[in-house]
Amino acid sequence: MFLENTVNHKEQFGWIEVICGSMFSGKTEELIRRLKRAQFAKQRVEIFKPTIDTRYHDEMVVSHDATEIRSTPVPAATNIRLLADGCDVIGIDEAQFFDDEIVTVCNDLANSGVRVIVAGLDMDFKGNPFGPMPALMATAEYVTKVHAVCTRTGNLAHFSFRKAHNNNLLLLGETDEYEPLSRAAYFNAMKEAQENETIYANTTKTQE
Repeated sequence: MFLENTVNHKEQFGWIEVICGSMFSGKTEELIRRLKRAQFAKQRVEIFKPTIDTRYHDEMVVSHDATEIRSTPVPAATNIRLLADGCDVIGIDEAQFFDDEIVTVCNDLANSGVRVIVAGLDMDFKGNPFGPMPALMATAEYVTKVHAVCTRTGNLAHFSFRKAHNNNLLLLGETDEYEPLSRAAYFNAMKEAQENETIYANTTKTQE
């Protein structure tokens, strides 16, 4: 006797796609490419980004190569759930800046039949996992890790080195503040930065 199949095949489930990598690796460019393909297929698409991201435009999601798509800025992850009703595809840019609720929101949307595409930095400038990104990567069906080119070695870059002397985790910036580095180049750059900070601290202390 066969056991009754308890899976409801009439229930449509969506999925989660995560696009992650360092600064200047093409995360947003890939997100926009996938969303525009969905729009071309006449699917109902909505894009969200955190309200703090106003680097290029208040409402547009814009990649570093100036590719853009209209979005809805939201202050918190819960707003996405409220605004996503009736959509086939949801895009979320700069996901690392959202609160941890973004993980639950993405899973709830996927469970309701929505394709969720998320882009964000997987590590912060200190080389640590960034915000909710590790949990999103763990629960996603598909994870695409993109890479920039290291500005110092020409190898694949995985780290975002902050050139600006600012320890605030939430610092939006461009090439003046960040550069993509390979593991070896990042290690050397961080070591040099720490040595410079020590020299500066000792000099300041001596002057006092």
